[in-house]
Amino acid sequence: MIAAATGLTVPATLTLQSLPLFPLSAVLFPDGLLSLRIFEVRYLDMISKCRKAGAPFGVVSLTQGSEVRQPGSQEAFSQVGTLATIHDFEAPQPGLMLVRASGVQRFRITASDQLKHGLWVADVERLPPDMTVAIPDDLRGTAEALQRLIQSLQLKPENQGPMPLLPPWRLDDCGWVANRWCELLPLPVALKQRLMELDNPLVRLELVSDVLARTGITT
Repeated sequence: MIAAATGLTVPATLTLQSLPLFPLSAVLFPDGLLSLRIFEVRYLDMISKCRKAGAPFGVVSLTQGSEVRQPGSQEAFSQVGTLATIHDFEAPQPGLMLVRASGVQRFRITASDQLKHGLWVADVERLPPDMTVAIPDDLRGTAEALQRLIQSLQLKPENQGPMPLLPPWRLDDCGWVANRWCELLPLPVALKQRLMELDNPLVRLELVSDVLARTGITT
């Protein structure tokens, strides 16, 4: 059975059994958005069941293999991922689903198994959410740069696509600001994964700030 999550929070004592996994060449952060174009049978079935049950699925980053299953290929993935819930859903034609999922909570895999039709399922334990940490003065420029970017995105015409970020804008919180920059910056997947796994949101923001300074986005 798939354990269902109600709303966007998961009780601290909850563990999920047989959670369906979606291994991707990407990293989903809590409160982040992920757009998916789904056509493989294993994921069409998974998304359909999750949507009907109001249940989450797990997003994990691939360390071996590809997003589309290849005959004889082996898949491997990180052991820390993020619970996702379906935010928007569209099925424009049979055999195709367009989904926007939102990140909820990080988890760690305790056991996993691949079913006959290729879907991975796992038993997972929920990891604590980031503590709310105010942004120190020396990192304020990182939040201000993100605020400017959000304002510029809000000025884009609607026909250029939806916002890649979900409100509310928590521009005074280290973890939220760091996570949004991790999603927006063209960083290697392995680096994004390491940043996502960090338990200290201030350290994560400090590392992101260094990247922004090197690229000239902040001074």
